[in-house]
Amino acid sequence: METTALQKVVIDALEDIKAKDIQVIETSKLTALFDRIVIASADSNRQTRALAHNVQDKVKAAGGEVVSVEGEETGEWVLVDLGAIIVHIMQPAIRSYYNLEELWAQHPPVSTRRKTGTTAD
Repeated sequence: METTALQKVVIDALEDIKAKDIQVIETSKLTALFDRIVIASADSNRQTRALAHNVQDKVKAAGGEVVSVEGEETGEWVLVDLGAIIVHIMQPAIRSYYNLEELWAQHPPVSTRRKTGTTAD
């Protein structure tokens, strides 16, 4: 699956379950391991796991492959490896502590807001 299409599937899956503060970071010029990182926040262990499951289900339904999943046991930080995209779903305290956005800050996050056709958001 092409990376842009995969990213759209991931963002849609995260938005379906009300993930917060979704950020996409372009990493293709920083590492050969993956092209993008998607980081999102969840309010609870249960929501974190639900978001990870929804991402996996939507990617598989779209014909993509889930390489691996880590962290589902605790639900504080779940990583979903999709090959070209690594998805980090974290509770706010964990996200703040590890601050992955700053770690990968050589390239600013890409906006994930959907265009609504209006000027007011």
